[in-house]
Amino acid sequence: MLDSLADAVIEKAHETLDIKRKAEGQASSGWLVIDLDDIVVHLLSTDQRDYYRLEQLWDKGKVLLRLQ
Repeated sequence: MLDSLADAVIEKAHETLDIKRKAEGQASSGWLVIDLDDIVVHLLSTDQRDYYRLEQLWDKGKVLLRLQ
């Protein structure tokens, strides 16, 4: 599922921003990262998200989009 989400993000970034990127990491690890210059997209499995609690680390930042 993470691979599909990453593919969708990468395709949309290419279409709308003309940015070609690839996902870093392995879907089997539960965490993929896509660097879009000013935006970094983290795709985490539920287990990884519960473990790292990134939302708590960045709770003062502006949330542009949250999908659960």
